[in-house]
Amino acid sequence: MWDGLREREQTDRNVKSTDPKMTAESTAVQAHLAMMQDVITRMADNSRSCKLWCVTLVSAMLVLMSRSDEWWYALVALVPTLFLGVLDIYYLSLEQRFRNSYNNFVTRLHQGTLDRSGVFVIAPSGSRLTYGWRSAKSWAIWPFYLGVGAVVFIVAGLARG
Repeated sequence: MWDGLREREQTDRNVKSTDPKMTAESTAVQAHLAMMQDVITRMADNSRSCKLWCVTLVSAMLVLMSRSDEWWYALVALVPTLFLGVLDIYYLSLEQRFRNSYNNFVTRLHQGTLDRSGVFVIAPSGSRLTYGWRSAKSWAIWPFYLGVGAVVFIVAGLARG
């Protein structure tokens, strides 16, 4: 029993000392990069979906408002605009943080400082607050949601007057 344990410990030491160097051609590295790209693509698709849902819901609410005599119903359309805007900021910041993680991984790979443990971790890097604020100021966010909000106020004003 003890001999088997000693053999396994010796084998573990030999494996650790002969670990192949992480290169761009390594299967594990290629799989890691592919998974990171998939996550980044998913975050970008989620961000796009927020905009599509916002337009759909606001349009539907404005159509329903036009069939009623209550102009202030149009202002209810600001609720999904605000909610989906915040969700869009979240997805965009996650996308940016995953891109940051991807770039850090590739930099470590090219510098030769990538170890095996870094290949099996897929997590966003960077401050949530910093990237959230950066995303909120992005041209992909505020012009769109500000424009939707302006349309809601214009329609409410026209319906009121």
